Amino acid sequence: MRLPAFIFLLLFNFPHVANSWTIPSSAPHLKSEYNSSSNDTDRRRSFLRVLLSVPTVVAASSVGVLQPAEALVRGSAPPPPRKIGSTSERKCVNLEECQELADRAAQEIVNAERALPPPSVTSRGTRYRELISSESDVIAKTGDTVSIRYKILKSGKRSYDGISGEATVVFSLGYGLDDRENGKAGAMSFRTTIGDASLIEALSDGVSGMAVGSVRRIAILPEMGWRKTGQACDGGPGGRGSGGELKTDYVIVPTATMVAEEACFDKGRMPFPVDYAQQRRMAQRFDQSLIAEVELVSIDAIAKN
Repeated sequence: MRLPAFIFLLLFNFPHVANSWTIPSSAPHLKSEYNSSSNDTDRRRSFLRVLLSVPTVVAASSVGVLQPAEALVRGSAPPPPRKIGSTSERKCVNLEECQELADRAAQEIVNAERALPPPSVTSRGTRYRELISSESDVIAKTGDTVSIRYKILKSGKRSYDGISGEATVVFSLGYGLDDRENGKAGAMSFRTTIGDASLIEALSDGVSGMAVGSVRRIAILPEMGWRKTGQACDGGPGGRGSGGELKTDYVIVPTATMVAEEACFDKGRMPFPVDYAQQRRMAQRFDQSLIAEVELVSIDAIAKN
């Protein structure tokens, strides 16, 4: 007869198990035989006969060898049950599936942007989109001295209108991204006068009409930004001048025309980056369409009177 594995385990550990062993009352003759055994060998034989004479469950419960073991290592909490549809479950299993999901999510964002109303346009043709409206009745106008926070952005390849959607920061002030701010957003702002000759025309045109506390994205065409005027610098698609040799911007805009930096980059127009790395980025972007994301912080009360 083949013995169950747990019985071999009991026999192997007999001295320890026997101390806590209780012979069932249903086998009194075996109890007297076990108690009268004079040595361990006889006791083992009696012990085995007791195990085989009662149901396995009774024997196991008497000794306690089939008690459920601890399933977890102490100190390690079990993982929470995963719910169907939870964000923690893996959504893709290979590079192709992950790329497909990413493209699908990006397309959904573009579709949501396309559902937005078209950008507003000023009387001079500057396009803008109101991101945050304000109920303030203090409105900026030409000649006002204002304080603004801004981010000069380059629109991403998925932005269908050149204003909405993702964009990368070229330089900024007031958002904690400039080295002078030490990571503290709101610590600094840019003070300027709307319509001043040093301010780029796109901001003079786009900030006019903003309420204090509002945030607006303003499109900056090269000729309304940091590119100098004149036929020699008008080298973009449909432009009248050469503007330099045709080069491919392989990151942002394919076949974008790059004009000569020294001849056409107006470094005297404001706002302008202080950091050298940001200046170099601007030197590569000044002849492309950019975006200014502007928050109107305040209007100088003296300038209004």
